[in-house]
Amino acid sequence: MLEFIIKLHPEIAIKSRSVRKRQTKLLERNLKTILTQVDPGVIVTNLFDHLIVSCPNTSPRIRTKLIERLTCIPGIVTFSEMRTASFTDLHDIFLQVLAVYQSQLSGKTFCVRVRRQGKHSFSSIEAERYIGGGLNQQVVSAKVQLKQPDITIKLEIKQDKLLLLSESFRGMGGFPLPSQSDVLSLLSGGYDSAVASYLMIRKGLRTHYLFFNLGGAAHEAGVREVANFLWQKFSLSHRVKFVSVDFAPVVNNILEHVDNGVMGVILKRMMLRAASAVARDLGINALVTGESIGQVSSQTIANLAVIDKVVPDLVLRPLIYHDKQDIIDIARQIGVDELSKSIPEYCGVISNKPTVNAVQSDIEQNEARVDMTLLDQMVKAAKILDIRTIDYQAEQEAHVVCELSELADNAVILDIRSPEETELAPLNDLGIPVVELPFFRLASQFVNLDSGRHYYCYCAQGVMSRLQAVLLHEQGHRNVSVYRPVS
Repeated sequence: MLEFIIKLHPEIAIKSRSVRKRQTKLLERNLKTILTQVDPGVIVTNLFDHLIVSCPNTSPRIRTKLIERLTCIPGIVTFSEMRTASFTDLHDIFLQVLAVYQSQLSGKTFCVRVRRQGKHSFSSIEAERYIGGGLNQQVVSAKVQLKQPDITIKLEIKQDKLLLLSESFRGMGGFPLPSQSDVLSLLSGGYDSAVASYLMIRKGLRTHYLFFNLGGAAHEAGVREVANFLWQKFSLSHRVKFVSVDFAPVVNNILEHVDNGVMGVILKRMMLRAASAVARDLGINALVTGESIGQVSSQTIANLAVIDKVVPDLVLRPLIYHDKQDIIDIARQIGVDELSKSIPEYCGVISNKPTVNAVQSDIEQNEARVDMTLLDQMVKAAKILDIRTIDYQAEQEAHVVCELSELADNAVILDIRSPEETELAPLNDLGIPVVELPFFRLASQFVNLDSGRHYYCYCAQGVMSRLQAVLLHEQGHRNVSVYRPVS
């Protein structure tokens, strides 16, 4: 039996009993929803101050998938793999601990912590001393260190059962979904908006996505993949919406009628107007943007103040004090960086001398020249998609997703992973040619490949390969599909 003990985020633990109970119930429900997709035999037990996840399937593949999922569920600060066993006496406990930790303790400092419930012939302190002393004798290079050891061995002894925490993992922290409320995140697909969306999810906010399309089908396909990635990895327990608004006509109208220096501020105000209307239709009361102070000209205090006044909604900016490198580091940490840097750049407007100190009256005077009915038309024509359908649509737009037996006779596998990934896990013995061409070189180098062959993009998760296939189709290359190995 696989077992994991789930520890709540500290901010949950200090709440009142009623709030804590509600938060724990939400986490319990989310764990059941997500983990039963890994294995239907998963059982979640709510013990108020912690939860236990049990699974009768002990295969390494299931264990790995459960750990991957648990690290990405909001509300979990840490979780530990747990072994439950019977014992005869204190020496038997020591032998069981030795069997698990002997190989890990070589050259390390350690301490033993015991929590004990029930009647036993020894106290918790006596158990710690006996087990710790025995481990110190058996592993000569190890050393007992009570403060800040390399390894803390945690044991719980409950009546006649030994609970041994064999390995601990960090969760993403935060609050369970949807312990707060719903928000609408303005998602461009780049680092900033993707990280801002992640931080909102982590805070327990069910995050829906709004995309302003400036680059056609390829632009939308890329941003949909980012939204789908964030949902699949961090908020799979809840349905959310992906809304796409064709904003190119609005941008063209701004370019024709607005003074050059205020175009950026007015574009942001128009986007917030549209976002407010979409949010109202979806029953959402707050908007999220990836703006950071001083990162671009429109993101000064003066400009943001003028931008915010255009709507009554609460506008949340979780990145407001972050540096760009901080944001990129978080994107890399959560795994969205490769997708974000592959999204084509579509600048709405570029001003020669953009204002950094917008004046409300000047902005309103320029906006009076803009056709607001056009904005209303674009919002009414918005596409509202259930996030669960995006994966299927992406496969359709990538032409077809094939397994090995389904590939064409002239097939070539196009391994678009980074060089580091291909070196660690090369594609071997497929029986057909494999060309390694990282996704960031596809746009410039695909034209050099033999146009008489059919190419099947491959990546580890299938997300990047579908995106790149769609982008290549947009460029007129119809001899591209996606290869997905049988799992």
